[in-house]
Parts: sequence; structure tokens; C-alpha cells
Amino acid sequence: MADVIDYKIYGNDLQLVEIELDPGEGVQAEVGTMTYMEDGIQMQTGMGKGGLFSGFKRMITGESFFITTFLNNGKQRSRVGFAATSPGQIIPVDLAQIGGEFLCQKDAFLCAANGTEINVAFTKKLGAGFFGGEGFILQRLKGDGLAFIQAGGAMIQKTLQPGETLRVDTGCLVAFSPSVRYDIQFVGGFRNALFGGEGLFLAKMTGPGIVIVQSLPFSRLADRINSMITLPAVSNDG
Repeated sequence: MADVIDYKIYGNDLQLVEIELDPGEGVQAEVGTMTYMEDGIQMQTGMGKGGLFSGFKRMITGESFFITTFLNNGKQRSRVGFAATSPGQIIPVDLAQIGGEFLCQKDAFLCAANGTEINVAFTKKLGAGFFGGEGFILQRLKGDGLAFIQAGGAMIQKTLQPGETLRVDTGCLVAFSPSVRYDIQFVGGFRNALFGGEGLFLAKMTGPGIVIVQSLPFSRLADRINSMITLPAVSNDG
């Protein structure tokens, strides 16, 4: 059973979540996201549940080899803060209320109550593997406590009914319930493919379940910044 933790989210576009821990409680987080911790908090970096094998799975998928656990070993409540790694939002996910399991993009996980299992998951569809982009490698969050995920821009939650579908840019997909069927669909149409500017493939999500999307994935933001940097300079010479 996961620890029961209290939290507060600060900021609008560059957010930070502050976790308040009772004595004996803990929180797990991605390496490098901790901003501050009060007296009594002890940091323990390890490979998490599953040991060496879990660490290697995270490493080969581009994640950190380690997971850091912050435990309150003091005699009073103490706080620890974790910052988002890009401009956007942090949202809490109560795993107990959504069936005990959630799948998210490999960079979306920020932190979770101690006792939450954090594993690597892969899409089952061959097409998703070849064309799914960010959606091929996922993180599986499992447990009954609070987890926090981050994404770029604003996050929107959609609740799909059985058989209801939602088509999403593969880079904009953040997280979804394991009950949601995930597949890749070709955009279709010659002009759409060449000039649509949205990529050749979309993620087709079929309910029932929850789907969370982001308005501005970091990869898209980076591409736009890079395109501005590489624009040729305009001469003022007559």
C-alpha cells in the first residue's frame, strides 16, 4: 500500500509540486527533479522495485537508471519540492480512483507516493512501434496512491466511453488508462500527408477509459525554437 501524502502545486506555467510527508512516509521521484527538502528528509537513490533488471529497462528506453526515494526520518512533518522539467503543468493522479494502473509517456512521470510501482511498458501493436514516435515506450504506474505527471503547455483530460475514439498527435499524448486501446492511424490524403504539418500518423485511442493530452509537447517547442535560431539573418544594407 502506498503512503498517503499531502501536496501543494505552485506556479502557473513553470510549476513545482511540494510534498508534505509525515514521519516514516516517503515519495519516489525521477533523478534530478528535486528542488529542495526540509530537515528530516533523507534521500536514497536506487533502482527501485525490480532491482537491477528494472534499472536496465529504464536505461535502454532513455530513462534514468535510478529512482530516488525521499523518506521523512524525522519526528515531525517535513516537505520536499519537485519541479517540472519543461514549461507546462503538473497534475495529480489518484491511482486508487482509476483502477490502480496508468500508462504515461516516458518523460511524463515526475514523482509518486512511496509504494507505487514504476515500470517500463511497450505498446503491443507493431505499427505503434514503428510509427508511434513518443508513444512506443511508456511508463506503467501501478498502486493505490498519488502519482504526479508533467507535460508541456496545458493538459486536457478526456473520458472515453466504450467504443468511442479520439485521434491524437503522437507527441501530444501524455497518459491513458490501460483499458484504452492504442493504435496508429495514417493521416490519409496526399495533401494532408505532404502539407498538413501534423505528421503522417496519429494515435487512435479507443475507449473506455481516460486519455490525457498536452497542448505543447517539448519536442514541438524545441523544433520551433530551433527553426527561429536557424533562420538566415536579414541584412539592413541598402
